[in-house]
Amino acid sequence: MPEMLVETPSDVVKFLEAQHDLIEDMFDEVLHASDTPAREAAFVALRQLLAVHETAEEMFIHPRARAEVGDQLVDLRLREEHEAKELLSSIEGLDVGSQEFLDELTKLRDAVLAHAEHEEDLEFTQLRSELTADERQRLTRAVQAAEAIAPTRPHPGVESAKLNFAVGPFASLLDRARDLISKAL
Repeated sequence: MPEMLVETPSDVVKFLEAQHDLIEDMFDEVLHASDTPAREAAFVALRQLLAVHETAEEMFIHPRARAEVGDQLVDLRLREEHEAKELLSSIEGLDVGSQEFLDELTKLRDAVLAHAEHEEDLEFTQLRSELTADERQRLTRAVQAAEAIAPTRPHPGVESAKLNFAVGPFASLLDRARDLISKAL
């Protein structure tokens, strides 16, 4: 996963918003890559960031947000994440140099950016106002720890905190082994 080029914020809301900005930039990098190898490398980095970012949100942010914004809004965010994971999984099987890849990635970008906007407007605003600075810092550390061990590929159907805790470690091991093998080949 690429490192952020700016100092990592200790406030979880700022941290996640910075990742949303990075994700948007990475979509642009993939879509405007100069050649197929550059597009593939940028896509792998984007896929990894999307996977670990969503896993951490599902494990810590959405469960905490339920208390602030309610089940209905969080369930909508989880549905959006599921749909994005399904689309990302289907894109993985496409030829990175094809127009179909670009078209599907553009759909994914639009969905992911709309999802990020919903999170920022609905969940993050509430978390910012309801959580103390100390709670936001502790949540940042939890999110960072989750991202460090999260799966690096999308796993549609694993959108709850419970499933991420139960299935995530095994999926992460498999994904990281698959990533190493892909690099070696």
